[in-house]
Amino acid sequence: MVVFYWVMGVLVVGTLLPSLFYLVLYAATGEEVAARRARTLFNFTRVFALGGFNILIWGHVIVGLWRLWFD
Repeated sequence: MVVFYWVMGVLVVGTLLPSLFYLVLYAATGEEVAARRARTLFNFTRVFALGGFNILIWGHVIVGLWRLWFD
């Protein structure tokens, strides 16, 4: 699970920080391209965060059921 936490953390932070950078760049310049990139990267951040949370929950459910049946 530690590897999973690290991978998801790197994916979330790795897309959130550039999203924030482009958001600040859009606020400073008003360029529409920067806003579109910020929006796209933030959407990827949401997908990674929600997907990781979903995998985490269902992983615990599967492990719990496994222990109920086979331990």
